[in-house]
Amino acid sequence: MKILLIEDEKKISNFIKKGLEEENYLVDTAFNGKDGFEIAVSAPYDLIIMDLMLPYINGFDLCKKLRESGVNTPILMLTVRDSVEDKVKGLDSGADDYLTKPFAFEELLARIRALLRKRNIVEKTILKIDDLEMDLISHKVKRGGKEIILTSKEYALLEYLLRNKGKIVTRTMIYQNVWDIGFDTETNVIDVFVNYLRKKIDGNGSKKLIHTIRGKGYMLQEEDAFGNR
Repeated sequence: MKILLIEDEKKISNFIKKGLEEENYLVDTAFNGKDGFEIAVSAPYDLIIMDLMLPYINGFDLCKKLRESGVNTPILMLTVRDSVEDKVKGLDSGADDYLTKPFAFEELLARIRALLRKRNIVEKTILKIDDLEMDLISHKVKRGGKEIILTSKEYALLEYLLRNKGKIVTRTMIYQNVWDIGFDTETNVIDVFVNYLRKKIDGNGSKKLIHTIRGKGYMLQEEDAFGNR
């Protein structure tokens, strides 16, 4: 799950980003409304979290602008302003939920899960191939019924592969969808993480699911089906 966090206070932004990444969310950040808008319309996100008091474009106007631009991503608004009028204004501007600061991080996570559940009513919440499955709400990954512990980046990489199972995904596609916007594309870190993931997913004699497509990228495919390609 990919989240865009728009928060101008860098200490708060870093705290939220770190906490969400520990919960296996992939997080991009922006520190003002103008940059937040440009990022939000340039790439798909599962959720947008934004502060109300932002430089250049405030949260109310940013919500309206995003909705007018056709962005239907759920929006959770964070703010110290807790009046009923502000809450109503925030929801009317296009936000899906409103959380006042200071807040317990556990409550933020619960609000995020609730918004993602609503969005996923018409989508699958379980991604699966062969005996490998990923629960997008609990963030648990199992193969053959046995839970596999993944780092946040391994989880994000596997989620992307599962969403594109049976298709070749290039390194550029992985850069754009799994790593953050400031990632150095000249490194071989993607190959390294694919190998980490392969050891956890395909190790211990399991049927091979992660395949390297020479000169192109990677594919998640059942071994028998891959052999018949």
